[in-house]
Amino acid sequence: MTLSDNTRGIWLMCASMLAFTLNDTFVKAVIGDGLPLSQAIVLRGLVATLGLLVIAARSPGGLHLLPRGPDRRYLTLRTIGEVTATVTFLVALTHMPLANLSAIMQFLPLAVTLVAALLFKTPIGWLRLAAILVGFGGVMLIIRPGAADFDLWSVLGLASVACVVLRDLSTRFFSPNLPSTTGALWASVAVTLMGGVGVAGQGWHPLTLQAVAETTAAAGFLIVGYLAAIKVMRVGDLAVVAPFRYTSLLFAILLGWARFGTLPDHLTLIGGAVVVASGVYMLMHERSR
Repeated sequence: MTLSDNTRGIWLMCASMLAFTLNDTFVKAVIGDGLPLSQAIVLRGLVATLGLLVIAARSPGGLHLLPRGPDRRYLTLRTIGEVTATVTFLVALTHMPLANLSAIMQFLPLAVTLVAALLFKTPIGWLRLAAILVGFGGVMLIIRPGAADFDLWSVLGLASVACVVLRDLSTRFFSPNLPSTTGALWASVAVTLMGGVGVAGQGWHPLTLQAVAETTAAAGFLIVGYLAAIKVMRVGDLAVVAPFRYTSLLFAILLGWARFGTLPDHLTLIGGAVVVASGVYMLMHERSR
């Protein structure tokens, strides 16, 4: 059976969210064991960059590090979006509760969908928009943010959303000739260099075998996440694909229980069910079309 572009985009988005959540799980674990965040970013980035270099070199057409023409401009914009999104997110996270920042980041699917509608004249339709809003309502049940904490750092969180929109929509302008590995490779190098700045200020801590294993696993999932995140922006209708970013919360619930023993309460479970239901509706709507 041949999958439509929208269906392929949905599966790629889910794969990307799962891979990034697994990456976050391993990074959280290694930091919990005492390794500084900046050092974990550098170690993970070195392994991910090496892996991406190997994948790019073995892919059809070989390694393309410096694209020409408009691709170079859009790749630069995407890399800037990747780095600034990471920096703004981490700075905001150090000054505000994770739940509140996570609530702000859940505006991302709506932001991508609406900006894409303006840039690409993507039709949304009231049924799709209703499904997006219902899914967002489920997200609010999961994270239940407090409005009293919406301050300057919350604005920085919104800036992170804008940077991710820049990253994702710049990818949409890539030509078919630009390999996805090129965008992923530059993202990995840029974030690794950002982590290197932190290591320069904190110094290098001794490594354990467990820390090396966990950062290597994180790097493997990061590679999958990078490649899937780029591919998903190159296929399908963003109004259909973007809401499946919400699945990252569901994956986080499952992995948090499996790895750290944290169990969600009943409102979180209800919210997760709402998110799943809205996503399943979007998938059924696409298959019926």
